[in-house]
Amino acid sequence: MMWGYGPGYWLGMGVIMVLFWGLIVAGIVALVRYIGGARHTGGPDATSRPPRAEEVLAERFARGEVDADEYRQRLELLRARR
Repeated sequence: MMWGYGPGYWLGMGVIMVLFWGLIVAGIVALVRYIGGARHTGGPDATSRPPRAEEVLAERFARGEVDADEYRQRLELLRARR
């Protein structure tokens, strides 16, 4: 025995130390992924498909780039060309 502590104490302290450092590393990895993922949000990746023309038109209408009449006309034109 060392300083009056048994082997169970040292084993327990070793397990707690490994868990502590594991949590620290996991927290750093999660933080890096969160910060790194925030920059790429909405950008193209390997699994995304390009937006359809109707979706682009709807986004432009939502932003106010296209008025309601022009939106309807272009939407009809897009649907007629299918």
